[in-house]
Amino acid sequence: MRFVTFDAGHGPRAGILRDDGSVVEAGRRVRDLIAVSRLAEPPDAEAIPLSGVQLLPPIPDPDKIICIGLNYRSHAAEAGVQAPETPTFFAKFRNALVADGVEVELPAASQKVDYEAEVAFVVGPNPARNVSEDDALRYVAGYMLLNDLSARDLQFATPQWLPGKVFDGSAPCGPALVTPDEAGPPDSIEIELKLNGEVMQSASTADLIHSVPKLLSHLSTLMTLVPGDIVSTGTPSGVGSVREPRVWLAPGDQIEINSPTLGTLRTSLI
Repeated sequence: MRFVTFDAGHGPRAGILRDDGSVVEAGRRVRDLIAVSRLAEPPDAEAIPLSGVQLLPPIPDPDKIICIGLNYRSHAAEAGVQAPETPTFFAKFRNALVADGVEVELPAASQKVDYEAEVAFVVGPNPARNVSEDDALRYVAGYMLLNDLSARDLQFATPQWLPGKVFDGSAPCGPALVTPDEAGPPDSIEIELKLNGEVMQSASTADLIHSVPKLLSHLSTLMTLVPGDIVSTGTPSGVGSVREPRVWLAPGDQIEINSPTLGTLRTSLI
């Protein structure tokens, strides 16, 4: 299934996205839906065309947004650093989340904003604490695309990356949360990022240094992960900050992240 959060004029609702592009309301929150085993589409539910709703982030109210840095072998190589033995991570906050198709205003404090195509997984249906790698995938509710927009000048102004990662709209995500049976194996999800129609990143999660099970297991030893938590698994090679010449985002730019199984995430910059 593909879960979305949408607003048809009566406030946010959780829904199921059909193959025909319509949405069926299924509850109040996607976080509640992912806790239900064998979820079925509500009988006699009204199908609403996507053109008649506003999509919101699939999980608009996560307890945590955790992002992994330097987690593709190709990206570590282009950055000139060794692959980290332990996952490197940082946080984003709810102000960063925006949906597919939303315009994001570039931060006035930065002149060097970069794109990062990523695959994120969402925790559910049960809290995860001290989970083994062998059991980790039982705690994954699904996967979605995420663009970890990054203000590089702010990111590297201090030893902590956080200042460059937290501006409003810096985590476009969606368009839907795709359940594991439709997303496919977590070590073979393909992603591609285009900037103004030009392919800038193209990779598969087969290149991850720390796999989805490894990430969930490791993080669960440090904190309790709860249903709805978002973990974004890192970006592959091709980011603008290591290209020659450098590529920085500007107003009017159009970013499109595609995945054969997760859909298409579009972001316009203003």
